[in-house]
Amino acid sequence: MYMQSFRALGVSVRVEQVLAAHDITQPFPIQELVLPDALAGRDVLAKSPTGSGKTLAFAVPIVQRISRDRSQPAALVLTPTRELAGQVADEIRPLADVCGLRVAAVFGGAPLGAQAKRARNAQILVATPGRLQDLVERKMVSLEQVGLLVLDEADRMLDMGFKPQVERLMKRLPRERQTMLFSATLDGAVGQLADSYTRDPSRFETAPLADHETGNIDHRFVSVTADAKVEKLVEELAGERGLALVFVRTKRGADRLATKLARLQVNALALHGDMPQNARQRTLNRFRAGEVQTLVATDVAARGLDLEAITHVINYDPPEDDKDYVHRVGRTGRAGKSGNGITFVLPEQQADVSRLAARLGHREQFEREGMRVAAPRRVYTSRRGRNSRW
Repeated sequence: MYMQSFRALGVSVRVEQVLAAHDITQPFPIQELVLPDALAGRDVLAKSPTGSGKTLAFAVPIVQRISRDRSQPAALVLTPTRELAGQVADEIRPLADVCGLRVAAVFGGAPLGAQAKRARNAQILVATPGRLQDLVERKMVSLEQVGLLVLDEADRMLDMGFKPQVERLMKRLPRERQTMLFSATLDGAVGQLADSYTRDPSRFETAPLADHETGNIDHRFVSVTADAKVEKLVEELAGERGLALVFVRTKRGADRLATKLARLQVNALALHGDMPQNARQRTLNRFRAGEVQTLVATDVAARGLDLEAITHVINYDPPEDDKDYVHRVGRTGRAGKSGNGITFVLPEQQADVSRLAARLGHREQFEREGMRVAAPRRVYTSRRGRNSRW
């Protein structure tokens, strides 16, 4: 149960009214923790699971702390993907509008000149590291007045190899600034990044969300054969559902599967990184509006996709590791709604997927299908000191 109102946390009346107009009347735990210090101008490190409401935890301080008199970017939000950049900008925009602030999103796959013009005239800039670095190096955008920086999904940013771009951008920012970092983990490389670029930060960590907050996700593991895999997918998609997000490993695989589904009278579209940005945006808009109920996507393309109407996440190709599983299935069961996470398992994949299921606490769900969980891989050290696996 949430104990404080937005007003008690320091949120202004006009911002609170905008939130209420969007049916947001009580803060989520991460917002309740972060907002007081963030609004006071302190650096913040926040570890919070997906679907926890973190965007508002930094969006509210941004719109309340920067001045609309600035003629160039005063707040910068870095995100790992273009889809997430667009979503974050869309979520900030209603709050910015009531405060007389302009928001611009900057990402690859869109005309450089038009983006640069919008970015120069906005007080709030939401960007992917690669495209922003390009604009800055061409002197098309200045970061000299940025007084508030947010690193959103910092762990994914580093996983995707953006550390060099992030570090080069950091050198362009004023030393005197407020920095907020949001991540699924604050250890390892993310912790090193935080140590380098924050000063005496407040550190917050929310517990895993309870069922009433995340929704009840039903995890299922389905044994399939290569010949019957598409047929089984069509069967899963035929039931009563909202939007379905189907994950595949490769871009070509996304196109092929979407085409096969269309031939079988399933209204589906593919989403991957080789598509032009305008085509990707049209696809997302149609999926978001429910015109197309099935989206076949790669991990990178769907990263950051945040839609409450996704009721089914289907791992047509199993994820590579535990983190990818959590990220994929985290696209459903959001904002208190229920969801379904379904993973197809070929015979040759059973051992690896069974270990993943066991590590994540889904052993019972895996065995329910009649498959057995393989023993954990054993690691030994040879006489030469090299790690080997049996």
